[in-house]
Amino acid sequence: MPQLLSAEDVLVPADVPQSAYSTYVRNYLTATHGTGRLMLFAGDQKIEHLNDDFCGTSPIGTIPAEDNNPEHLFRIANEGQIGVFATQQGLLARYGREYPNAPYMVKLNSKSHLVKTAQRDPMSGLLTDIDRVLELKTNANVNIIAVGFTIYVGSEFDYIQMEQAHRLIQDAHREGLLAVLWMYPRGAAVAKEKDPHLIAGAAGVAACMGADFTKVNPPKPEDGRSSAEALRESVEAAGRTGVICSGGTSQDGVSFLQGLHDQIHIGGAVGNATGRNIHQRPLDEALRLSSAISAITVGLADVDTAVRIYEGQETWSLPQVSL
Repeated sequence: MPQLLSAEDVLVPADVPQSAYSTYVRNYLTATHGTGRLMLFAGDQKIEHLNDDFCGTSPIGTIPAEDNNPEHLFRIANEGQIGVFATQQGLLARYGREYPNAPYMVKLNSKSHLVKTAQRDPMSGLLTDIDRVLELKTNANVNIIAVGFTIYVGSEFDYIQMEQAHRLIQDAHREGLLAVLWMYPRGAAVAKEKDPHLIAGAAGVAACMGADFTKVNPPKPEDGRSSAEALRESVEAAGRTGVICSGGTSQDGVSFLQGLHDQIHIGGAVGNATGRNIHQRPLDEALRLSSAISAITVGLADVDTAVRIYEGQETWSLPQVSL
C-alpha cells in the first residue's frame, strides 16, 4: 500500500478560507483515502442518458433488472470500495439518509442526451447551488464532501458554463467542499471530441476554473501513441488539478481494468470516474469490480491483482485514514 498523505501534505487552494481549511483537508483525505487519487463512482446518468443505461442491453449483455431501480446505485455506493459517489441532489434527498456510509458529491448541473449537437450546441442547466447543498448536508446529515459540474468546451454556451463553474467552485471552496469539473469538448465547432490536444486544452480550462479534479474522456490514440500515452498532455496541461478519466461505455471487466491501469501508470491520471462499467452489473459483481478499480486507483495494484479481486479470488479494503 502506498504511503498515505498527512494533513500537512494536502495542497489547500488559496480560495479556501482559514475557517474552512480543516474541512477541506478532511474532505480531500476522505475522498482520496489519504492518497491524493480519486475513485469517483458516477451515478448522474439517470438525467444524462435517461433510462438507456439502466434498462435493456449494453455492450456486455443484458442490463440486470436491479439496475433500473435508483437504489441499486446507493447500495453499491454504501457497500462498495469507492472514494465518492456523484449524483443529483434530488436522489440524495430521497436515498442519502438511508445510506450514510458513502461520501457524496452533488452534481450541480445536468442535461439529457435527447437534443443532439446537430440540433443545438450543448448547455447543461444549473439545478441547484451551494447554499441548498449545504442545507441538505446539515439538515439531513448527508455526508456531502464535494460538488461536480459539467462544461462543454466549444459549445456556443461555454462562456455561461465557465462563469457558473468559476463562481460555484469559489463557493464550494469557501465551505471546504471539493470541486470536480466534467470537461467535454462538444458542439458544432468541435470536429473531434476526443482529440488529445483538444482534451488537454479542456483540462487546462479546468485548472483555470480552480477545480480540484477534472474528469475527461480518454483521448483517441494518435501519432503512434496509445490513448494512455496521449493522455500525458492533458495531465501536464492541468497542472495541480488532478486528471481523472471517464469510464465510458461498458466493457468486460479485465479489459477495463487494464485500460485504467495504463491511464494511471502511463498517462499519469490520478483516478477514474466510472459509472456504467460498475452499475450495469448485479450487486455482487459491481462490488467486486469497484474493489478492483479502487485497488488500482488508490492502492496502485497491478492488473493481475485487480483481476483476482474482481473474480472473487482475493479481497481488498481501502486504507483507513486518521482524520
